[in-house]
Amino acid sequence: MHANSNAATAPDEAARRRTQLWHGAQRKNAWRILPLMIAALLLSYIDKNNAGFAALTMRHDLGMTTAQFGFGASLLFVGYCALEVPSNLALYRYGARRWLARIMITWGLATAATALATGAHSFYVLRLILGAAEAGLFPGATFLLACWFPAEYRTRILALFMLGAPLASVIGGPTSGLLFQLDGVLGLHGWQWMFIVQGLPAALIGIVILFVVRDYPSDAHWLTGEERDALNWQLSTESRGSHRNTFAALKDSRIYLLGVIQFGFVIGTYGVGVWLPLILKEYGYGALKIGMLSAIPYVVACVGTYVWARFADRDGRHAFHLRVICIVGTIGFVVSALSLGVVVQLTGISLAVLAVFAARAVFWAIPTRFLGGKAAAGGLALINTIGTLGGFVGTVMVGELKQIYGTFAAGIWAMAAAFFVSALLTFILGRFEPRRHQAVEPNYQREH
Repeated sequence: MHANSNAATAPDEAARRRTQLWHGAQRKNAWRILPLMIAALLLSYIDKNNAGFAALTMRHDLGMTTAQFGFGASLLFVGYCALEVPSNLALYRYGARRWLARIMITWGLATAATALATGAHSFYVLRLILGAAEAGLFPGATFLLACWFPAEYRTRILALFMLGAPLASVIGGPTSGLLFQLDGVLGLHGWQWMFIVQGLPAALIGIVILFVVRDYPSDAHWLTGEERDALNWQLSTESRGSHRNTFAALKDSRIYLLGVIQFGFVIGTYGVGVWLPLILKEYGYGALKIGMLSAIPYVVACVGTYVWARFADRDGRHAFHLRVICIVGTIGFVVSALSLGVVVQLTGISLAVLAVFAARAVFWAIPTRFLGGKAAAGGLALINTIGTLGGFVGTVMVGELKQIYGTFAAGIWAMAAAFFVSALLTFILGRFEPRRHQAVEPNYQREH
């Protein structure tokens, strides 16, 4: 009897020891990798949206109309979308560490080079180059994090990673306002200083990633041999996704449905991100106050996004939560469009921005249920490509509607409509979503 008890206890002790080891490995990995990925996303959003602050004086300095500026700002998304899938396939081939470092170095230099714009056409070219340089960052970082963090941690890790997006406006708005105060220093305009100072840190972070990050846990020199073995064992126990071949995944209708849903709420992401400074300028505020006020919706989003993501992860009904979030976003834009003063408008925009970023956090937990391996690199990139086109549409649409109607309210109503369509499409998505106990989690380890 005693011998049998010892025999039964030994495997239990081994399992407990292995669990302790891989939990410890997760903490080490989170501290080493996650801050760099958050910084990458933060700088990405600053460099996407700082054109909105540049518009405060850049349009006048370069002789551009509102519509011309909106078109130029939106060209970033053309370059980005054109190279999104090829970039992520290259990431899978050459390794996430090298490719993400390349993305950040080239896009940081491209952002700084925007200070060289001399007119509408040079601005168009520089924005195209910036988009092409940044292509693949978001799905590439998502793929890297999925390689390192098992399913038990993955959603909360992705939620923390995505906090970089609203934090970008919390930091970027006031920073942009302060950099405008350098107008005239060394003969440069304030918007030129903004592009230079906010662009170069991305290149520096890219260099750090090259030396600090590794592609897979088996390469992690900061983990002990036991920790690496325990983490690799945990990752290997996860079932393979239903798609591991890129071309098979591209035939899955869920990819295109997800892409269209993301398209709807991304219209709001950049419709607000690029034009919020000019919306606030209509109240007669200066650049510094605009920078401070524009940070308010993103402070709300920082808190709300993580809380909502944690709740959705525990509940497991991601499609349902995505639907509720999109309805909240619709309501927020409707309130904002009523233009009942700056307090009401900022309240509505805060609700909408919270919905935009909460939607992204919940949304990306869905495709990782059925995409694994190389299919994850290509499939996630394709979903993001379709969705990111909403950034082009949202940026152009708001600028054009402002040109036609003389007010930003028309563009805000259009963003509300786009959010509502995404909410309707989640009813179809819910039919495909497996129940929590049926969910399939992909194995992201290197395929041999």
